Amino acid sequence: MAQHIACLSFDFDAMTGMVARGLKSPTAISRGEYGAAAVDRILRLLSEKGVKTTWFVPGIVVHTYPDHVRRVAGDGHEIGNHGWSHVPPTSLTPEQEDRGFARANEAIAKVAGQPPRGYRSPSWDLSPVTIDLLIKHGFVYDTSMMGHDHHPYFARRGDIVPDEEPMKFGETTRLVEMPISWSLDDFPHFEYLRMPTLLAPGLANADLVLENFLNDFRYMTKLEEWGILTYTLHPFVIGRGHRMLMLEKLIDGLAGLGATFVTMEQAVNAFLDRGKAAG
Repeated sequence: MAQHIACLSFDFDAMTGMVARGLKSPTAISRGEYGAAAVDRILRLLSEKGVKTTWFVPGIVVHTYPDHVRRVAGDGHEIGNHGWSHVPPTSLTPEQEDRGFARANEAIAKVAGQPPRGYRSPSWDLSPVTIDLLIKHGFVYDTSMMGHDHHPYFARRGDIVPDEEPMKFGETTRLVEMPISWSLDDFPHFEYLRMPTLLAPGLANADLVLENFLNDFRYMTKLEEWGILTYTLHPFVIGRGHRMLMLEKLIDGLAGLGATFVTMEQAVNAFLDRGKAAG
């Protein structure tokens, strides 16, 4: 049976994304605070449209804004693990990464009422031990890699990647990978960021980005009988006025293309059920 799923996901980073980049001035922190200010307007729109989504929240943000996270969970949205801070796992020791999973899981379970089933890495960069740690901590899925656009797959561990020899693929695990893409993330399109060795211009025209977002889903419906497309949004990015209008147009446009809106956990379950049905 044909089905095309749209997963809207929100990375509620607040100020942790700035702090992880060493940006702690009042103005930098205020950019993160705007994410908290935008949560309620996003929730209001999602409620009006009847759309359930998944929010990935660092443990520090859960503790900083527990009432916001409770409201998100109370509206029926899934809460996923986004690390303890927003420091990428590749910059942590295995012990720090392991401890961060445990602390963030505990914080989410306390506020949302249940432990997270899914994980998204800050900056979408996994360490050599991340997959093992996700399995150890009982996660069902990860959404940090880009090996497909429409089809979930099972994550590998232990890949060997020589500089001048063919790659040797590692062991396939039971962890479901829900692929993502920078092209379907609002941050690189919209956020202006100036650092000593980096200038991210951002500030793209929202209607042009919307056209890309919808065309990727339109292509999936032409190519696939069944598929999932995941969009990554940030409250402090998408929450600006003209981008909120874009988000509303995105939801309406996807609905017009026949999208089924579900949380990422529900999409993972649909993927696993299809596998069972296929034997």
